[in-house]
Amino acid sequence: MSSIDWNDLYRTTFPELVRFLHRKVWDAERARDLAQEAFVRALQHEPKKPRAWLFQVAANLAKDEARTAIRRKKHLVLLKSDAEATGSSLGNPEAELDERERWGAVRQALNSLSEKDREALLLWDAGQSYTEIARQLDLAVGAVGTTLARARKRLAEAYNEREQENDDVARR
Repeated sequence: MSSIDWNDLYRTTFPELVRFLHRKVWDAERARDLAQEAFVRALQHEPKKPRAWLFQVAANLAKDEARTAIRRKKHLVLLKSDAEATGSSLGNPEAELDERERWGAVRQALNSLSEKDREALLLWDAGQSYTEIARQLDLAVGAVGTTLARARKRLAEAYNEREQENDDVARR
């Protein structure tokens, strides 16, 4: 019998797992579904390190999801529906447009990063410890801080570059 307190693990990890997956699939409902699937698989396998295992399975599920979306050429539809879903500005079209543009710029900046940088940031954002991030990315624990610092810098540069491009286009 397992000594894992699955209720506690679910309560503490599920929100972080959903946030992690949302940054990968950009669909809140799908992120929740994938997090549920990761937990179902964890219950079936009862891993020794369930939290790290959940994030690894979730990352793999998100990759599979992306491959499927690309194959079916649904990624444009998903982005459009996500942009509509994030329009929580209660009927304020200007605010909705600003929100969509901001998330679009964040998405583009994240997508411009290397896989390792993007994964490091998403794992950190999901509340993973340096030890867990190191294990997931096959890094030394001491290298995680440097990796995250560089990834944050690259993300900020990519985001600022995107914003500068938007400002240049707006001035024309």
